[in-house]
Amino acid sequence: MSPSAVLVDIDDGVATITLNRPEARNALNQAVRLGLADAVARVRDDDAVHSVILTGAGGAFCSGGDITYMLDTAHGGLPWRERIRGLHRWFPELVNLEKPVIAAVDGPAFGAGMSLALAADFVLASQRATFCAAFGRVGLVPDLGCMHLLPRIVGRQRAKELVFTARSVGAPEARELGLVYDVLPDGDALQAAARTLARRFGEASSAAIGMAKTIMNQSFELDARAMAELEAYAQTMCRGSAYHLEAVRRFQAKEPPRFDWDRGGPGPG
Repeated sequence: MSPSAVLVDIDDGVATITLNRPEARNALNQAVRLGLADAVARVRDDDAVHSVILTGAGGAFCSGGDITYMLDTAHGGLPWRERIRGLHRWFPELVNLEKPVIAAVDGPAFGAGMSLALAADFVLASQRATFCAAFGRVGLVPDLGCMHLLPRIVGRQRAKELVFTARSVGAPEARELGLVYDVLPDGDALQAAARTLARRFGEASSAAIGMAKTIMNQSFELDARAMAELEAYAQTMCRGSAYHLEAVRRFQAKEPPRFDWDRGGPGPG
């Protein structure tokens, strides 16, 4: 039996989703796309999972779309359109997953692989990580949500520059641009930092983080009035939660809070 193209490991509330085609630098073929769809649904529906790490096997994050599929002219026209539309049946679920998502990028994150990294809330990169909106190198426009996410992260002018030039960006520059949250010296340090960051959300309110993420993800599309309404709704929901009531009790009893980021020590960044 061939190994799964996408692996899911859940340990201590942290789900690690690993793209597992190291021989192809984890290029997105049909098996990877279907595996990602299943993995996202699995961690979304598992209440025991409080945070997610997205990474790649074999010293690469994801080299983008599988070029062998592009070479097959039988997959042009409407079949190609359906393939792209199929990506957007699960990709928004990843972007809007109501749990912190950390991309641990080692090696290349090219084309759709860069788009995949941008879906995360925090991108950690090794020193050898490289990012590239490589679509222009093969005469294509960015896909997998890149044209929506990239301008919101780096600004429209810089996003155009990265897309039009299709140039590679190393980890230090990616951090300066805001693509990357932190840079680690090597792959081992990267994975350790991703796991440390993911675990630190273990005592946080998943409901509060989830609703805050969902609302902030819409902040570029909605006006202030609509955002205020969503804020009022979410705060009302959180106000009656068992988590909040317990936090108030702890405060009154002068007990330490369950979730205290400062007490846990500095995180990456």
